[in-house]
Amino acid sequence: MKISYNWLKQFINIDWDAEKTGELLTDLGLEVEGIESYQSVKGGLEGVIIGQVLNCEKHPNADKLKITKVDLGSGEPVQIVCGAPNVAAGQKVPVATIGTKLYNDKGEEWVIKKGKIRGEESHGMICAEDELGLGKSHDGIMVLNTDITVGTKAAEIFDIENDSVFEIGLTPNRADAMSHWGTARDLKAGLLQKDLNLELITPSVSNFRVENRLNKIDIEVKNTELAPRYCGVTISDIKVSESPAWLQHRLKAIGITPKNNVVDVTNYVLHELGQPLHAFDAHYIEGNKIEVKTLDAGTKFITLDEVERELHQEDLMICDAVKPLCIAGVFGGVNSGVTERTTSIFLESAYFDPISIRKTAKRHGLNTDASFRFERGIDPNITEYALKRAALLIQELAGGNISSEIMDLYPKKIEDFQVILSFENATKLIGEEVPQDTIKRILTSLDIKINSVTETGIGLTIPAYRNDVQREVDVIEEILRVYGYNTIGFTQKLNASISNIDKFSDHNVQNTISNQLVGQGFYEMLANSLTSPDYIALSEQLKDENNVEMLNPLSNDLAVMRQSMLFSGLEAVSYNSNRKRSDLKLFEFGKTYHNYEDKRIENKHLSIIISGDRSKETWTMSSQTSDFFYLKGIVYSVLERLGLTRLKTSPIKNDVFAEGLSLSIGKAQLVDFGILKKSILKHFSISQEVLYADFNWDVILEYAKHNKIKYTGIPKFPEVRRDFALLLDDSIKFEEIHTIAKQTEKQILKDVNLFDVYQGKNLPKGKKSYAVSFILQDDNKTLTDKQIDKIMNKLQYNFENKLGAELR
Repeated sequence: MKISYNWLKQFINIDWDAEKTGELLTDLGLEVEGIESYQSVKGGLEGVIIGQVLNCEKHPNADKLKITKVDLGSGEPVQIVCGAPNVAAGQKVPVATIGTKLYNDKGEEWVIKKGKIRGEESHGMICAEDELGLGKSHDGIMVLNTDITVGTKAAEIFDIENDSVFEIGLTPNRADAMSHWGTARDLKAGLLQKDLNLELITPSVSNFRVENRLNKIDIEVKNTELAPRYCGVTISDIKVSESPAWLQHRLKAIGITPKNNVVDVTNYVLHELGQPLHAFDAHYIEGNKIEVKTLDAGTKFITLDEVERELHQEDLMICDAVKPLCIAGVFGGVNSGVTERTTSIFLESAYFDPISIRKTAKRHGLNTDASFRFERGIDPNITEYALKRAALLIQELAGGNISSEIMDLYPKKIEDFQVILSFENATKLIGEEVPQDTIKRILTSLDIKINSVTETGIGLTIPAYRNDVQREVDVIEEILRVYGYNTIGFTQKLNASISNIDKFSDHNVQNTISNQLVGQGFYEMLANSLTSPDYIALSEQLKDENNVEMLNPLSNDLAVMRQSMLFSGLEAVSYNSNRKRSDLKLFEFGKTYHNYEDKRIENKHLSIIISGDRSKETWTMSSQTSDFFYLKGIVYSVLERLGLTRLKTSPIKNDVFAEGLSLSIGKAQLVDFGILKKSILKHFSISQEVLYADFNWDVILEYAKHNKIKYTGIPKFPEVRRDFALLLDDSIKFEEIHTIAKQTEKQILKDVNLFDVYQGKNLPKGKKSYAVSFILQDDNKTLTDKQIDKIMNKLQYNFENKLGAELR
């Protein structure tokens, strides 16, 4: 947002330099990102001096050139070759001296140099209006009043505007400061803290008068929710022309191109008071009626930029009795704007629903000064005042008569906010005690009304235009920013409190698992909880009716809250693989969001995604592709770290997996993991295999809290290993061997491990060979060969009888 310092001084009479004022504005929360210089004439006419033509003779070598002698007040006259037809002796003229920088209509710089023109020396240039930037005429040189003293600087003669323009990085919550008036209001409060009590000067509208009622236009607001307040008035017999210099300078300083005196006034009041206005050519309003309403979806409308747009059923429109005229609060129509042929106007001032304007502006890709303010929330109480201000300025610049009463439709007043401020809470949040008198002075300076004062606090009424100040904490923030963050002192002593935190609190357990996964080569990711509703179609287990939809989505790709962690993870895989980073090991802690008939639910998850090689290729080891068993090992390591070991395995039911497993404890499902379907990967343009695990973190956390960890000492007696090579049917799984072994010997058998699988020639058809190791250990004594052989014989017998195994 650009703020002109000269314009700001019309509201508050401050004599500080721009740098100092900019520092105060920044301290008040209106961060000044830069200060630019503005000159109504680029270069400020520096080097241009008023001279007098002493002699004027024809150039001997050119018919259209003349040689002049010009007195510049420095003693010795200078010779200047001039091609203007109107140059003559005795004239007072502006002269650009050697070294002066002038600018063409494109802003390109050129420097006046000493030179020869057709053999005759020339020491400067006698200038025309357009050459100095003072006008558009190039018919001849400027001839000035003879009373002007020779040698006077041209900058002292002509009305040149020099200004400083603040570039303010306005935060979205500060809708109240989106104008010069709002900025001056904050500046006044800041100056009061520095014991400078300056008056805030507001434009007077006391001269507003209704001259006649010959051009009444009726107003009907059919949607008062989207247009809570709507004002209008007609002005007849105006003359549309170019705006005066002072108005053009104000608009140009903040980067707005002047158009005509009527449109320029609406822009001026917009940036002066923060109230958007719109002027309609009354001649094009059919039926002498304005209707504020929505139209059917698909209605065509051509805007001022001559683009035909298709309206949405929620777009608020300004219409006459027959046709739409304007997209309310956003952009005007091509056929209702003010032109040089306009003689009467209908002037609109309104308060529109911020959410509605935001949605409409985003839908049509429009971002105007008006929509910028409406969608953040303007002051609903200055609607009529701004209308009168603009009407008086239009009368001043374009003539005309106020030809109707002001129609002000405001059926339900937008109320101010009531807040109770506790002095104790203010002290706690600020960090030191601010005197109560200072608090009252600051609040009063911000137009916050004090209703009641007690020993413990204040009852306040917050004006409606401060829609960001509705809570006690917001009021304390207002006090602090005006009081000054830099004013708050620092203590010399650092105090800390030791809190009793459960080791199974969410963030502690989360940090433990995060550190473990990072140690295993994973990277933590953080995805947006907003996602595309189109992803619901990728899984039958996700339903459209369970979506939590955004009321004001930034785009269709961010229109709903995610029901699954998977798709945001696949977006990360796709993004990385498209940039030649195909070896990925990612994890994320996050939430999913579900909308059911009776309630809305958030579930926390831990998701793990693996794709590509598990480790980089080195000279000692070739690369290994990540597979299901690698993922399985990671999943089990996470659960074992939390002491969850007695797990039930079942086939996976989630339809996003091509194959996988589901782990549970009792009826509580802990994790689904496996290989994702290629059809889902294709949707994200992923060609390589992706492994995925989805942990139900809320359930895991609950079981981890109640899991009792038992500690045992390291055995003093040696362990013994024995191996079997078993010939088995292809259908038999290692899990069956493991279960039978544990049932056969529960005390001494410590571990069962599959270390080799063979299928191929020399084996009967439908058979495979498993090499299985058994670790035996007695915690109280050393095992004897007799004990070991007895256990191994029992194992062999059970494998042969229950699995049909043969010992090779």
